[in-house]
Amino acid sequence: MSTPVIAGMSEEGETLLDSKVDKHHTHGTEVMASRAERLTSQNVADFKIPSGLEEEWRFTPVKKLATFFSDAPGDAAAADYRGEIPESIVERALALGEAPRGTALVPADRAAAVASQVAEAHYFGIPADQELAEPLKLTVTGQGEGLRAHSHCVIEAGANSRAVVIIDHHGSADFNGNLEIIVNEGAELTVVSVQRWADNAKHLGQHDAVVGKDAKLKHVAVTLGGSIVRLNVNARYAGEGAEAELFGLYFADAGQHLEHRTFIDHNVPNSKSNVLYKGALQGVDAHTVWVGDVLIQKQAIGTDSYEKNQNLILTDGARADSVPNLEIETGLIEGAGHASSTGRFDDEHLFYLMARGISERDARRLVVRGYLNEIIQKIKVPALEEELAAALEHELEASGAL
Repeated sequence: MSTPVIAGMSEEGETLLDSKVDKHHTHGTEVMASRAERLTSQNVADFKIPSGLEEEWRFTPVKKLATFFSDAPGDAAAADYRGEIPESIVERALALGEAPRGTALVPADRAAAVASQVAEAHYFGIPADQELAEPLKLTVTGQGEGLRAHSHCVIEAGANSRAVVIIDHHGSADFNGNLEIIVNEGAELTVVSVQRWADNAKHLGQHDAVVGKDAKLKHVAVTLGGSIVRLNVNARYAGEGAEAELFGLYFADAGQHLEHRTFIDHNVPNSKSNVLYKGALQGVDAHTVWVGDVLIQKQAIGTDSYEKNQNLILTDGARADSVPNLEIETGLIEGAGHASSTGRFDDEHLFYLMARGISERDARRLVVRGYLNEIIQKIKVPALEEELAAALEHELEASGAL
């Protein structure tokens, strides 16, 4: 069977920007012709301190993040790290330049470059052919508002292994954290990053994954706390038959800025990806941002990709920015698409529930709970799902809108 061809496209793909346009600068603001052109470097000095005019930072309150862009060392006692580590896990420290550190992640902004300079990275290796009966859980607890914590963590799933890794963030700090994920051939790895920070915490993070031949990665980001949280989650492939699923849930209250960016780089033939992020917002100046990028390179024939973002605004004064981007360099793919929606309650859903004797308040809460639980149920760890469902219930209880 021949590979389907997208109507209106040749095997060479399509030109996304007019060649007459200066792809680097327009009216003083940097413009990328391709998502693949984003600067990456291990050198902090290669990145300017962002002003907020850059495309990568235009939604972010950069004036409140100056501490993240300083290349001064972090505070040694800014965060406490505790692990529930299965016996078979290989745990050790990786020095700068020591493999496999740097295999999956090269910093893509100044904050990530600062975090990458920590003297020792945490390494956790899942041995080949092993299936973990229990999750590997890391708990990060910030030790005080404004304390600067720099972290770099490497998780490697050996060939044909099966495992779940949970990273749970609590407390308060200015936490700057990198996470590299290596999924070797035939492995299946789920990584869950939970942000349950105190109201005065800030968190910037870059999570990069390389997914090997016939391997599967599921990455789930759940963000319920923190004053400012900005996560970049990126995935690329190291062999055909690889799959990546990126899921996200966020609930923003008054004054919170919760920002999630995803990038799927289809750089090999016959790979798959699925991205679904869902959020709810309530309160004055509650702000969420989702920017999703998918790049299907010329050689990535047979790609199957889809990304979607949905936002539910519960009160006046909240704002959701949603930007899906799809860049295709070949028409020889199985499929590619994207979708974004932002709105209020579906009146038909409310009417259906209220017609069955459910109060309007309870009906609204049922709709929100069902809407966000779709992401929680992707985790497939019952104990954590129960914890997050309870945390979500707390958010709903505290809501003046529901």
